Amino acid sequence: MNFILYAVPFFFVLIAVELLADRWRKVSNYRVADAINSLSTGVLSTTTGLLTKGVGLVTYAFALEHLALWQLPAQSLWVWVFAFVAYDLCYYWLHRMGHERNILWAAHSVHHQSEDYNLSTALRQTSTGFLLSWIFYLPLAVIGVPLAVFVAVASLNLLYQFWVHTRHIPKLGWFEQVFVTPSNHRAHHAQNPIYMDRNYGGVFIVWDRLFGTFQEELDSDPPVFGVTTPLRSWNPVWANLQFYARLASDARHTASWKDKLRIWFMRTGWRPADVAQMHPIEMFDLGHFCKYEVPISLARQLYVGVQFSLYTLLGSYLLSNGEKLPSPALMLGWGWVAFGLFVFGAALEDRPSAVKLEGLRLVAHLPLMAVAPLVGLWQVSALGWAMTLTYMALSAAALYGARVRFTRLEGS
Repeated sequence: MNFILYAVPFFFVLIAVELLADRWRKVSNYRVADAINSLSTGVLSTTTGLLTKGVGLVTYAFALEHLALWQLPAQSLWVWVFAFVAYDLCYYWLHRMGHERNILWAAHSVHHQSEDYNLSTALRQTSTGFLLSWIFYLPLAVIGVPLAVFVAVASLNLLYQFWVHTRHIPKLGWFEQVFVTPSNHRAHHAQNPIYMDRNYGGVFIVWDRLFGTFQEELDSDPPVFGVTTPLRSWNPVWANLQFYARLASDARHTASWKDKLRIWFMRTGWRPADVAQMHPIEMFDLGHFCKYEVPISLARQLYVGVQFSLYTLLGSYLLSNGEKLPSPALMLGWGWVAFGLFVFGAALEDRPSAVKLEGLRLVAHLPLMAVAPLVGLWQVSALGWAMTLTYMALSAAALYGARVRFTRLEGS
């Protein structure tokens, strides 16, 4: 059973509770653009997962059928306990290699790009992790962990990791010795040299203590969140492609054919010597670290926030109906979501093309609504058309109002 679908409403409730805690404690752990960007990457990841989950499930099922040494009974409690612990060990090595190898960091870096640390960061997930992550879970199939148990413990492992993405919970005493906690996971998300590449466990921190990758959070060295080569963007599509693009660029520019290949599998940060000399990457001084910020009006923030909320409903519809929808419908829904999130990112970055892109997105609802019934996404009634046209008109009016308001602010 995949528990994530049922947990999504609770995620948003807990985010609201954390916002109230921020207000009560008079701290600011959220920024609108950063939170929307984190949630956007989460929506993009879940909708992409509807198209790609077969990669992991099919390979696991194949290995279970042809390579399993035993057939463990799914009804036994000990099998569930064993699978839960063993899954986290596999996750530890996937997570560790995700920090230590360029090709895997290209996928995992998405989760670390936020320069804030809050519960929305937990939902900031990669859309490309499916390409190689399945390899690390094949030992469970060889041991004979049933597919249904594997899917369930994977969901439980991910659910556990949600609550550790907060700054409001201090160290938890003896609990820190065994389990991943907000404190030791804050250290994991920090870019301070002392915290780099530490604390990889998903549920159990004992793996880090066992394999020498544990680092306690220190009061003397407060975590600075983010990555050492910042994203500098609010675009969730670019967030997923940025590091791949950097690796491809280095591979293209190096004169060594050997380096063109091995750059993908070398330790994270390794670059061919000739490329590093010709195209050095600027490293930021943590002592003068400034979070990425683009000043935009409150009106535009509200506009993007409302539009994004509507897209989370579309993502929820796709997630809850993914098993029933045909592939063309899922592809159309995914494209619709991805393009919308791309446009919202451009608006938050105040790109010159942002208003034109938003106009294109609104107009695109007409052909999209016409195609949706043909691919089985949903049926569109007369009421549906009326609601769509009303939504387009209201959005256009709000967009014009936000643009005028922003222009006035700049001219004042």
